[in-house]
Amino acid sequence: MRVTATTEAAASTAADTVVVGLVEGEGVPHDVEEGALQALVDAGEAQASPGALAVAHAAGKRWILVGLGARERLSAEGLRLAAAAAHGRARELGASIVCFELPHKAREHQPARAVVEGTLMAAYRFTAFKTSAPDGASGIEALIVSDHVDQAGEVARAVVVTEAVNAARDLQNTPANHLTPTALGARAHVVAAAHDTLSCEVAGRDAIVERGMGAFAAVAAGSEEEPALITLRYEPEGATGPVLGLVGKGVTFDSGGISIKPAGSMADMKYDMTGGAAVVEALGAIAALKLPVRVIGVVGATENLLSGSAMKPSDVVVSAAGLTVQIDNTDAEGRLVLADCLHPAIDQGAERLVDVATLTGAIMSTLGKVYSGFWADDEGWANEVAGAAGEAGELIWRMPLHERYAELVKGATADVANQSPLRTGAACTAAEFLHRFTGGVPWAHLDICGTAWDSGRAYGPKGGTGVMVRTLVALAERTAAGPAA
Repeated sequence: MRVTATTEAAASTAADTVVVGLVEGEGVPHDVEEGALQALVDAGEAQASPGALAVAHAAGKRWILVGLGARERLSAEGLRLAAAAAHGRARELGASIVCFELPHKAREHQPARAVVEGTLMAAYRFTAFKTSAPDGASGIEALIVSDHVDQAGEVARAVVVTEAVNAARDLQNTPANHLTPTALGARAHVVAAAHDTLSCEVAGRDAIVERGMGAFAAVAAGSEEEPALITLRYEPEGATGPVLGLVGKGVTFDSGGISIKPAGSMADMKYDMTGGAAVVEALGAIAALKLPVRVIGVVGATENLLSGSAMKPSDVVVSAAGLTVQIDNTDAEGRLVLADCLHPAIDQGAERLVDVATLTGAIMSTLGKVYSGFWADDEGWANEVAGAAGEAGELIWRMPLHERYAELVKGATADVANQSPLRTGAACTAAEFLHRFTGGVPWAHLDICGTAWDSGRAYGPKGGTGVMVRTLVALAERTAAGPAA
């Protein structure tokens, strides 16, 4: 979909369909043909309640009126949802070019960014394995964002970031027999090749073993598929701020290993690489936006399968950091991969760390599909990550780190165990496990198990959500800008 910005009045654009937001008690901002739109409001057909839709034909165009709710409750997320709802109706009606007239007096909500994100995420379809085009596959060809103030910069930025989100969704939705660790590494190479400032290295099983990454190698041991240690380096001229290290879990299929998962919950385990997808695609967006910050991205990609060579409960492995780890549950594999991927990020100079992973089902029991779990060991860095998520419109909820949780991951036969023996506080003990491998570098952990799939939102109701791409880009922007005065 082509996306542009204009200061031209919506009615004067080439759009065949214009979307107008209705704020409670404020009427139609720019009416046409003797009040044709306000007449829908007066008749009760068009309403200002969030997401309400009504359609009119006037002045040679189709008009979609979408409710935005009360002014005091207007938000960027509300605008995303309104744009998604309007896109759905426009698509049903066969629209070709849609113009969204931004609501007045809403600058604090970054309306251009929100409308583009909501529209492009709602327009997403995963059709790679469809042998015939679905009904209405042609979709909407173009979106025009109309405002009194030039929004070209905001629109261009939103397009880059949202395309990265949708690319991450493609990776999430791709079946595991097609998105192998090698294929994820190939995608990272493609992303890097598009930018002179971005480089990519992919190392296989032998190199992982040679680098002493015994925890990562143990997870990969049960699969014949070659694992991939993916390292992306973004090194622009004029970079400022601390070096940002982004670490992603890239388990392209998780059977649970010897501690096998129930069959009913296994089919979706192709999305266990969501954290890795977020890191790869966020790096591409950061490079495309030419942000002046150095970023190191490390993704551990592997399958977790059961076979004669697979790791076993009670095994002890040696991590890249030199700590020994006892394997109490082979389905607690993500933390093993991340532990060994944090090490090279630190070794290559990361001064701030964020890891992103579909790590524990426990966080979904705690926060559902609404919030991602968030842990941090440095208050300043915690504020930066929380601020980035707020700017991106992705909900995160801070969870506790505590020495009593750390006590629960002490090993009986090794330094640490990969699962709490009490199976309580599981998300927090998983975070404390990772905390042992951060080397004193300010660190944040995002557990996205609940938010990575089937969000239920109008712009991503089913399948992969591309979660945390927006947050990681916003975090790079904040890091480049430096601390607020």
